[in-house]
Amino acid sequence: MELLYKVEDKPPVGTSILLAAQHLLAALGAIIAVPLVVGGVLGLSTEDMVVLVNAAMLISGVVTIIQCRGAGPVGIRLPVVMGTSFTFVGVSIAIGFEHGVAGILGSALVASLVMIVGSFFMPVIRKLFPPIVTGTVVTLIGLSLIPVAVDWIAGGQVGTEGYASITNLMIGLFVLALVVVLSQFGKGIFGASAVVIGMIVGFIVCAIMGIVDFTPVEQAALVALPSPLHFGLSFPISGIIGMSIAYLVTIIESTGDFLALSDVTKTKLTGKKLSRGILADGLGSALASIFSTTPFSSFSQNVGIVGMTGVASRYVVAITGAMLVLAGLFPILGALVVIIPLPVLGGAGLVMFAMIITAGVNILSKTEHSKRNGIIVAVGVGAGMAVTVRPELLANLPEFLKVILASGITTGSLVALFLNLLLPGREVEAMDDAEEESESAEKTA
Repeated sequence: MELLYKVEDKPPVGTSILLAAQHLLAALGAIIAVPLVVGGVLGLSTEDMVVLVNAAMLISGVVTIIQCRGAGPVGIRLPVVMGTSFTFVGVSIAIGFEHGVAGILGSALVASLVMIVGSFFMPVIRKLFPPIVTGTVVTLIGLSLIPVAVDWIAGGQVGTEGYASITNLMIGLFVLALVVVLSQFGKGIFGASAVVIGMIVGFIVCAIMGIVDFTPVEQAALVALPSPLHFGLSFPISGIIGMSIAYLVTIIESTGDFLALSDVTKTKLTGKKLSRGILADGLGSALASIFSTTPFSSFSQNVGIVGMTGVASRYVVAITGAMLVLAGLFPILGALVVIIPLPVLGGAGLVMFAMIITAGVNILSKTEHSKRNGIIVAVGVGAGMAVTVRPELLANLPEFLKVILASGITTGSLVALFLNLLLPGREVEAMDDAEEESESAEKTA
């Protein structure tokens, strides 16, 4: 589809705020979910949970702004939303049981060097991702997110009360239909803001039906100041090793997100840009540790919003970052987003995530239709989805392999990458040195 706003475009302020809001609605629930899960399992007090959650929103906003607008050699300067990563949940809980939150944050701080140092090798790594691998990775990102959207539409995880009730399904399908209609037939701002309009209308319908729980808003504090080093820091060797492995996984996942984003924004992702994005990711995670929350990565779901709406402006998503900062400083604002019923999120999410699949298919359609490429795509997608739909496959593997392969995106990406290296007839994607150095074309505000 044609882009309504390109990466360097600056829509009018009012329009930008509305467009930024839909990125916020798509991301905020996932951003606070990680600290809530980790803190809940470790049995933290309400005060400590509030510190984790507020820091997650605040630092997510700061790092999102840096990724979008850039700060010297840091930041990819594309419309990237950053937030706490589920990749770190398992290892964080394991460290937390033995060494407390101080052990989690200290381990994450030291291990962030893996990502920071690794960022300087991204121009080399970028060459390992020709279109056949890139298309497989991007397709897997979308496929892996579809079950998440389906569970949202159904109202939660399988087994929860009311799962897949008629009410939940009808709300989800209503929002889905509204987003599709607005996206397809809406003109101007109505088409570009299809997601946020669909969610607002769905929220109003749910409120009228009496199924919105306003308790989090009533209980939320009006103002929350940052609490650096609230839990302290400790540096267990086992924790640092576990976190280092998780950061390696995150490098692969973030690379996939950035590749998908480069496709939907119609920009070339050079090795230098990729390096700046991964560096911002690593430095942002280090900052998160200091400000008392868990590590970060890019958010795949927001790539879908860009692909569906045609709004690729990095300045719009920088406003999303500012909104996240405000949500961290004024928790009542974040609470208003958190109370959106899951079926509303699911209806919009299903379209967003499916658009990522479309981006992957578009990349693959430009590759040679050969037996070799067919095997890479088939086995890569198959391996990734096997882990996604049947994570029990990893139950008997060593712990470090579980951390690496727990994400279907990572598993499928590694399989596609290695098959491309091993099978005869490999073509390495050539880098355009002229474009690699054309940083003057990048406008840093």
